[in-house]
Amino acid sequence: VDATSETQRIAISMIFALAATVDEKDHYTYGHSRKVSQYAVAMAQQLNLPSEKIGVIRTAGLLHDIGKIGIPDSILNKDGILDEQEWRQIRSHPEMGVEILRYVAELANSLPIILNHHEHFDGSGYPAGLKGSEIPFEARLLSIADAYDAMTSLRPYHNQRSSQEAIDELKRCAGTTFDPELVEIFCKILQSMVLKPESGR
Repeated sequence: VDATSETQRIAISMIFALAATVDEKDHYTYGHSRKVSQYAVAMAQQLNLPSEKIGVIRTAGLLHDIGKIGIPDSILNKDGILDEQEWRQIRSHPEMGVEILRYVAELANSLPIILNHHEHFDGSGYPAGLKGSEIPFEARLLSIADAYDAMTSLRPYHNQRSSQEAIDELKRCAGTTFDPELVEIFCKILQSMVLKPESGR
């Protein structure tokens, strides 16, 4: 049992190193996964979710983009509009992420969150076009954290938005892209969150 446990620990360490590599190879999104994880955990804590569930959400936030390791840098860093074939590759990253992680038993509870974090509340998302409560609750939560950080970060394909502009966009898309109740909760706690200084670099 000890040998198996140690093997799993090493595997998880390697996976988190891979996730960090994804962030680092795309200089526009450096630190993105860490910030998404922090936002998602703050929401989970606000909702008084059990500590085990918060841990699963934290892990899913850190690993949600690991599937992008299989996408060429030329697409991730493209300065302009992606064509349909390039979008197909981008949209494959949740499923590729699950494929990478599915052999590590300790990460099993995070897989549905990672797989479904680009599903939309109105059914227009991917990969399966799930709608409303069909989307795992934690994935609905993570999608808001992911979108907020993407909007407020410098990217080659859109202008960086202020926190207030991103909040306005989340509210505009509540009920279509995002779970409206979770958007309301996120917007309420965000004001205090963004004012907190970073505890470390």
